[in-house]
Amino acid sequence: MTEPFSPDQLFIRKLTDIIIANLGNENFGVNELANESGISLYRLNRRLHFITNKTVNQYIREVRLRKALELLQNEEMTASEVAYKTGFSSPVYFNKCFHNFFGYPPGKIKNKDLKNCEQGFITKIIGVNWEKRSILRQYILSLPGILILFLLFVMAGFLIYQKVTKSKSTNELISSDGRISIAVMPFRNLTNDTTLNIWQDGIQDMLINSLSNTDELRVKQIESIRTLIQSKGITNYSAISLSIAGAISQKLDANVFINGSIMQSNNRIRVDAQLINSKTEEVFKSFQTDGTTENILNMVDSISIMLNNYLLISRLKKKNIEFQLVTSTNSPEAYKYYIMGKNAYYKLSPQTSINWLKKACAIDTNFIWAMWFLSGANQDFGFTEEAIKWAVKLYKKKDLMQEREKLWVSYKYDEFFQLPEAIEHLRLLEEYDNQFPTVFIALGWTYLRLEQYDKAIREYEKAFKIYEKWGSKSELAFYAAEFGFACIKEGQYKKAEKLYAKAEKDFPDNYQLIYCQAFLSLAERHIVAADHYIAKYISICKENSRSEANISTDLSKMYSDLNILDRAEEYYKKALALEPQNPLRMNNLAYFLIDKNLNLNEGMEIVNKALELSPDDCECLHTMGWGYYKKGKYQEALDILQKSWDLRRGKTIYNHEAFLHLEAAKEAVAEDG
Repeated sequence: MTEPFSPDQLFIRKLTDIIIANLGNENFGVNELANESGISLYRLNRRLHFITNKTVNQYIREVRLRKALELLQNEEMTASEVAYKTGFSSPVYFNKCFHNFFGYPPGKIKNKDLKNCEQGFITKIIGVNWEKRSILRQYILSLPGILILFLLFVMAGFLIYQKVTKSKSTNELISSDGRISIAVMPFRNLTNDTTLNIWQDGIQDMLINSLSNTDELRVKQIESIRTLIQSKGITNYSAISLSIAGAISQKLDANVFINGSIMQSNNRIRVDAQLINSKTEEVFKSFQTDGTTENILNMVDSISIMLNNYLLISRLKKKNIEFQLVTSTNSPEAYKYYIMGKNAYYKLSPQTSINWLKKACAIDTNFIWAMWFLSGANQDFGFTEEAIKWAVKLYKKKDLMQEREKLWVSYKYDEFFQLPEAIEHLRLLEEYDNQFPTVFIALGWTYLRLEQYDKAIREYEKAFKIYEKWGSKSELAFYAAEFGFACIKEGQYKKAEKLYAKAEKDFPDNYQLIYCQAFLSLAERHIVAADHYIAKYISICKENSRSEANISTDLSKMYSDLNILDRAEEYYKKALALEPQNPLRMNNLAYFLIDKNLNLNEGMEIVNKALELSPDDCECLHTMGWGYYKKGKYQEALDILQKSWDLRRGKTIYNHEAFLHLEAAKEAVAEDG
């Protein structure tokens, strides 16, 4: 019986069916596919690129070519006939595409069995290495604006660190069939009370019965274990050493075993259980519960629940290896929703992602990483106020956390409210482990936002040395854009060139990286190269349905940051002309004119119009306040900049430029006074 298609496979199948239904129509393209699939071209392109690493045009062409191969193998048709039947405008173009894709011309195809069945084709399209997928393909720094939330870097770092250091891995719990195969040894009575001997077999039997009710576990039955113990001539359970228990478990094909004991202190007894690797005798996890002989059944139930939850969560981690973090929940159900939420996030389904993560947090209100990711998901999908709410809620629970978790949570809180203070938390995390590259990436990213580019470079260099030592090439490409930007700001162009050249191999058509390459070429005054990258950037943005006004704003920021002011002004005005009633476009032009001292009066007039449309917009108020500062009206500037800052808090992420301007106004007023 074949396995059912995954949601991504169903999505690919739907697109394939639509393309094949329109196979003979040479005018059927990306817009038509978007219309018939019922989603926007932008979302279609993003999801398809995430699943297949291909553009919509590439995918349509490949479906046509695979159908052409099928026709050539199974039908008495010439290459020219197949070309027109599969929607190619000319046989010459068809021959070129066919040869490039399959490695030989269509004329060489002979009748043979077609091996590329539909399911195989879909599986091949889906069959990518998800661990090497990078959120960079959707979210990277926007130069020179504020960088995207650091959350995902932290998540990736935990995974990399766990893999490289080869710490105790619960992956070893999982058998080849995806279940956990486990043997439960008799519990040893380590007390002087022989009446407790009955519980040596009793606890073993109860745990086997309880754990056997879980489909995800494959529990060895008590008769098999007793037979092997007896075959070794063991009559006293205290003689069962870890090596003997491990050997018995391996004979039963159990990857792990439970080894336990009963201890006593005064009138209290303790039941202790350890989950142990059958081959290495390494302890994965210890569990214990205290009580009296009267409530020993409840104690065993408690141990059983703890074991069951831990084992189920371990299995979920195995199935979702890219999310293996320190788990801050004991609820398999909460953890399951957490994984589902993260999967939906990476499939670009924001509301689905947020809904699942909220369910995880509702089940376990102290699930730290679910709350962390929920804050990040809201931030990345544009729900800033909701993201801040969850960050604050998480921060209020920090006293319940382990010290390292507390530092990461404090760092996240500082991202929104007091970014400079975040460095202190990161330095403390560095003291825990100076070979954990995520800490250095976080420091580099923080210094970048604080415009301390030389310090940012030093931190990125530390991280990159560790990644190079580990051989983590994809991570080197992942962080190259922001590292390169810091290098450009410090005039280290050759270093940026090397970073971008390496990154381009992994992200050849990533529009953010192309933007960075255009930025670098302009900085070096390589005009021809810059024009090439800018043209490519515009083309890819349009293919992804990015608006012309947004593209113009992107380019204006690039030119502005490099002090190519005439081109920057041209693009700012173009963006405003495209959206003349948009306060954001008005404010962008106004701030540019004021900040660059080009035309203060015109800038103030424009931002006044923006404020008429959006009176409490903190960005427009910031521009107005900065304009008054430039005019030497320091008290007016301070009043408005303070209002802007107050409106910002709790609604947007920390803006260092706004902070510096507010401080400048305070100093100016103090000097005048």
